[in-house]
Amino acid sequence: MSSLSLGKYRIAACPRALPGGRFASQVSIASGSGSACTDRVMRFVDDFPTFDAAARYAVAQGVDWVNATQRARGQQPYPCAALSPSNPIRL
Repeated sequence: MSSLSLGKYRIAACPRALPGGRFASQVSIASGSGSACTDRVMRFVDDFPTFDAAARYAVAQGVDWVNATQRARGQQPYPCAALSPSNPIRL
């Protein structure tokens, strides 16, 4: 599992193997440190044919969550976090 940092947030994909060879996608979004650390984990219904596909989906959902949270707080989202072929996720 590798992570991506956006401001105070750490986004980590945590794909897991399913019976039948497909993969479930889930993401951990952590912030803070020590006793003030929070970690939210989101699990998604869709399954994916590869570990990488599940991880990419999870990270994309994590980035979307962080950016929506930034907007809700009246702060700018992280434009450099846009996922594209020129800005791939490295696992």
